[in-house]
Amino acid sequence: MRTEVISSTLIKMVNHKQLRKLLAKKMDDYIFKNMVSDASEDLRQVQMRRYQYLSAMLRCVNGSMDKGYVSPEIIKKIINVFVQNNLVREDQSYSQAVEKFKDKYGEYPPTFIVLSPTQRCNLKCIGCYASSAADTSATIPYSYVDRIVGEIHDDWGGRFVTISGGEPFLYRSAGKTLLDICRKYDDMFFHAYTNGTVINEEIAQELAKCANVTPAVSVEGFEQETDQRRGRGTFKKILEALDRLRQVGVPFGISVTATSKNVDLLLSDEFYDYYFQEQGACYMWQFQLMPIGRGKDEFELMVVPEKRVELYRKWEKLLTEKKYCLADFWNSGVLARGCIAYGRSGGYLYIDWHGNVTPCAFIPYYVDNIYDLYDNGKSLTDALFSDFMKNGRKWQREYGLDNWKKPDNWLMPCSIRDHYDIFRKSVLPDHVKPEDEKAKEALESPEYFRMLENYDKELQRLTEKIWETEYLDKEPACYDAK
Repeated sequence: MRTEVISSTLIKMVNHKQLRKLLAKKMDDYIFKNMVSDASEDLRQVQMRRYQYLSAMLRCVNGSMDKGYVSPEIIKKIINVFVQNNLVREDQSYSQAVEKFKDKYGEYPPTFIVLSPTQRCNLKCIGCYASSAADTSATIPYSYVDRIVGEIHDDWGGRFVTISGGEPFLYRSAGKTLLDICRKYDDMFFHAYTNGTVINEEIAQELAKCANVTPAVSVEGFEQETDQRRGRGTFKKILEALDRLRQVGVPFGISVTATSKNVDLLLSDEFYDYYFQEQGACYMWQFQLMPIGRGKDEFELMVVPEKRVELYRKWEKLLTEKKYCLADFWNSGVLARGCIAYGRSGGYLYIDWHGNVTPCAFIPYYVDNIYDLYDNGKSLTDALFSDFMKNGRKWQREYGLDNWKKPDNWLMPCSIRDHYDIFRKSVLPDHVKPEDEKAKEALESPEYFRMLENYDKELQRLTEKIWETEYLDKEPACYDAK
């Protein structure tokens, strides 16, 4: 199967249910042959994990189509927008923009951004990074959001944007909403993290019409865990939203934050079976709470290193045995070859509701602000070349991006969460600004430094042997069997 016929094969899978199983097998074989090879620079096990993830994505979407949870027409639009423009990259304007950027700046642009256009939210979730500021109404004007997305599209060749918040579907500016941006840039694909409670019938119908947006709905587990962190009655509203999305055929995912309170549930099959099998999720993102500030209560919510390793093992089994399309931004670092922050190629940067440009949604420090950049005749691209961003990309290269054959431990991929000592001493410049008071407290607290440093040392002790024996020491693959 040639690259240029991937889309047509996928379209046939949508149109011909009776041939779907056969075509899915053909597509899976193609993915395997193109991602797993003795000639690849990647480690054998890294290749396998990347293949297994895409294979699971294909399987989960197929399963939702078979159950009638996803509209064939929406899937066709997603194939045209997401697959062609983000995976196959057949769009000539994309490749031209990317090469032009490389010629001008000496490196490739980020693949996408995460944008939080508003901090406004109707919930108050315990430990949420977005609720740490006192002003909960900060919103980026629509003209700026339009300009940001336009720069990604035209200057970077980007065709993918993740929207976070706050609650994205509460965004309002100049009579515009998030969906106005999605409609304008209809050759781009948008991924929106949402609490789900505001997805009414009207929004669900609009999402179906746009067909280039997939919502990832946040839960903490089942009703008890979700309502405990997000507020009483939230879980019921989420289930109503998922039903509305199924009714109109919009594919959706689930987002869950792992904490000390729900980690045992996340180590059970029951949780994943419920959302993938019963609710029809096409994918799931798992995050781990990042404590900011001096509060011991937030540190107590962190998943301890031993449990994090158990979650890694659980991810392996869910991916290989259950074939669920699940990724953990920390435990699944091998999928992206490590940290994807700091505006690296294949990665992203983050813009918060105040316009602050940070390396990542979990790094609450910045050098540049989008308003200041634009007022001074600059662009978002200029933010990529601050010393903060360049320090981070330098660390990424040294940690493994420049040596795929023998990278450092990608089971500990995060600069701030997994390598706090290095982050403070080698990546974070002296002149950075904290996003809020809690971020400022973290910089000034010896106790905070000590607690994260001790966490990282224990995590390294637990994961180093796994990395060495199951990744670095793997024999060359026998690629005849999956």
